[in-house]
Amino acid sequence: MSATDGGRDPLTGEAPQAVLDEARRWWQTDIIDIHPGEIALRGYPIQELIGNVGFVDTIWLMLRGELPTRAQAALLEAALVASVDHGPQAPSIAIARMATTCGVPVNGAMASAINVLDDIHGGPGEQCMELYLEVDAELEGGGDLDEAARLVVQRHRDAGVRYLPGFGHRFHPLDPRKHPLLALVDDATADGVVTGRFAAIGRAVETAINVGRSKPIPMNVDGVTAVIYCELGFTPQHGRGVFILARSVGILAHTVEQLAQGGRIKGPVPKSIGYTYTGPARRPVPHEREP
Repeated sequence: MSATDGGRDPLTGEAPQAVLDEARRWWQTDIIDIHPGEIALRGYPIQELIGNVGFVDTIWLMLRGELPTRAQAALLEAALVASVDHGPQAPSIAIARMATTCGVPVNGAMASAINVLDDIHGGPGEQCMELYLEVDAELEGGGDLDEAARLVVQRHRDAGVRYLPGFGHRFHPLDPRKHPLLALVDDATADGVVTGRFAAIGRAVETAINVGRSKPIPMNVDGVTAVIYCELGFTPQHGRGVFILARSVGILAHTVEQLAQGGRIKGPVPKSIGYTYTGPARRPVPHEREP
């Protein structure tokens, strides 16, 4: 910059202070503040958090801006524990193990697994939270809970939704995680930790889904963890993210176990089982074809 340009940036024409202010605004965050020899998460010095605050508390702090109460952290932790793993047949876990047998390192195997935690495998918890919030919106200004749940369930059915997220399970007739988690929510409600509003909504949706059914479709782990995350004030996007955090623990465990077991290029089924071919029968390649 020269005296003739008034000290302005020759490319942008802006004054030096304006350029500096823009640079400082380029990345803005309320989450972390670091300087040489200093790290603070949401204003808390890292050296004071270490040894005094647990990992679940830190998840809450990073996402919500403040530390949770011990009761809030305990309820969040229960939901995380319930979502850690569901066996090597779960697509994300299977992908991690297969990737490992293809020589992919831990980070690559975990990334491959996490990348499939989308709407179908990994998203129902977030979608169920949205469902509960839809019922909650129906109740604004008063209204009957059972009727609100019925209206929302019918709305989704009319839209062609075959499986409502958070209910039913292809493997468990009754998800063993449902009742323990709901009991913790009920205890937290009795202690004033949460309101119990979304536990009631979840149960009302379950009732609405099963009207007229001889074989009930019970709430599954996605449905009950959605209750917990809504009760704790998390957004649906948070719900998806914390599920991924929890399942990453199982993905890591299976990746490390497969590394120890060894194996090379394992597919989804053993070689002896093979697969079912449904294409044309063997046929010769024609010598003459239409131009």
